Amino acid sequence: MSEAGDAALLLVRLTLGVVMAMHGWNHWRGGGGIEGTARWFAGLGLRRPRLQAWLSVLTEIGAGMLLAAGLFTSLAGAAVISVMLVAGLLAHRRNGFFVFKDGYEYVLVLAVFSLALAACGPGKYAVDTAADIDLTGWPGAGVALGAAVLGTGALLALFWRPRASSGT
Repeated sequence: MSEAGDAALLLVRLTLGVVMAMHGWNHWRGGGGIEGTARWFAGLGLRRPRLQAWLSVLTEIGAGMLLAAGLFTSLAGAAVISVMLVAGLLAHRRNGFFVFKDGYEYVLVLAVFSLALAACGPGKYAVDTAADIDLTGWPGAGVALGAAVLGTGALLALFWRPRASSGT
């Protein structure tokens, strides 16, 4: 890969990593904090909402830090994809595509960028590269997407109990 390509991957990793870490930080320390995040999750139909809030915080901050460092890039990407799948399915899908209408546009971009990073790899300026961890290409993308879908499916199967609609 060219020097510019490696620099571009670093920029994408750092941006995505910081965005995810800050998103997790906001769920923890911003606005309503953990209690507000838990209330929001409960409103989405997730049971054990306080646990879900903490899992979300830890996943978002952890995955963000791993992506920024370029460490376990495919697994960090899987975590981001899974969080975005849950958010997209439960909070944004019904609102349509556009983010200004609280749609799924933004979560789709974060998930796809994470999958692309898993496929491309973290680039030259990454802990994975220094440690000779090479899970890229189709295997890297497969691990990221497979782990994300399995994790999302497990979370929804165990904790999502949507309310029955009141309409007939």
